[in-house]
Amino acid sequence: MFIDVAKIHLKAGNGGNGCVSFHREKYVAAGGPDGGDGGRGGNIVFKADDNLSTLADFRYKRKYCADNGENGKASRCTGKSAEDLIINVPRGTLIKEAESGKVIADISDDAPVIIARGGNGGFGNQHFGHATRQVPRFAKPGAPGDELDVTLELKLLADVGLIGFPNVGKSTLVSVVSEAKPKIANYHFTTLTPVLGVVRMGEGSSFVMADIPGLIEGAGEGIGLGHEFLRHVERCRLLVHVVDIAGSEGRDPIDDFNKINKELKVFSEELSHAPQIVVGNKCDLTDDETVEEIGKKFRDMGYDFFPIMAPIKEGTAELINHIAAELDKLPPVKRYESEIEPYETVTVKKELRTFTVRKENGEYFVENCDWIERIMNTVDPDDYESLQYFERVLRSSGIIKALIREGVQEGDVVHVNDFEFEYVL
Repeated sequence: MFIDVAKIHLKAGNGGNGCVSFHREKYVAAGGPDGGDGGRGGNIVFKADDNLSTLADFRYKRKYCADNGENGKASRCTGKSAEDLIINVPRGTLIKEAESGKVIADISDDAPVIIARGGNGGFGNQHFGHATRQVPRFAKPGAPGDELDVTLELKLLADVGLIGFPNVGKSTLVSVVSEAKPKIANYHFTTLTPVLGVVRMGEGSSFVMADIPGLIEGAGEGIGLGHEFLRHVERCRLLVHVVDIAGSEGRDPIDDFNKINKELKVFSEELSHAPQIVVGNKCDLTDDETVEEIGKKFRDMGYDFFPIMAPIKEGTAELINHIAAELDKLPPVKRYESEIEPYETVTVKKELRTFTVRKENGEYFVENCDWIERIMNTVDPDDYESLQYFERVLRSSGIIKALIREGVQEGDVVHVNDFEFEYVL
């Protein structure tokens, strides 16, 4: 099954916690703090893989988590940083922030892209010792890794896109001018997935042609295969519009042409202005006079027109040569610029210091602050300097101000998760 859209959840690794440790060695008095730093959490990296053609793998696995960094150790030993988690996707995949729909990255070249960055490791207590604080009994926790939902959207990388109504001969055309082998039959919607074919013009010269499954009226609004395949036309540098010039199914080729272009405009105003060449297929099913008459109408509309008989390759050489010449004049395949910086889109970091304060029966409860749990794990409640560090965290995060707004007074009991203390001015 061809899957070209998927939504997944990413969680980069948390940084390891700093270590609280003191040097202990025979004949060495007052060795001092020697707690090591935590290791960095693993990043989540996306990379293009030409062996993949769909996003089907993401249909069954929707959550990707990188490993956490190791905690720091005694003797100033830094914890091991976690390996990056590399996710392979088909070339041409757009990564968008699920909530806003903004493009984070376009995986179209070989450069790997970090989408979710692992948290930095926390400092060990070796960093907090000085002349007036010789026994620091606290360390910093590792920072949490980025966490976000993203949408993967595959937009094929092709120079030329074949568009038109079903059963007009697009698959036959791509099969005779390239090595692609699409399914060909005399009924509608034979092609249910886009087919890419490389058209070779000689040594060192080629272009990629995409057979886009047949569009129908209303495709721009999602009718039929609709948006599923119109998105694959967006990157194409040149559109080749194939029509049944003989009207073998009782349709008018001019009317078909106008209907498809209308759907392109409904889907994307930019796409409706893409350069087009018109190809009149099935010339063997009508007379030369009809071919010339219809060709003149298209030329009068400002389009280059090429009559062909695709199964026997009649007229295909002239068409391919013209396409190659036109591509030389056009800009390269479209790349999407990032609308927001990777790994700066993360809601976790923005919400890192969020919390709520409520008063109940004369006591104050600080809740919805899971972030503080990691800090509290590194605090020694029996050590004065460690408690001073915890107080600074409460002040810098705004918790003390929130308690004051709620009316806290000296001696009132405050609960922060499972930790309880009396408020002191």
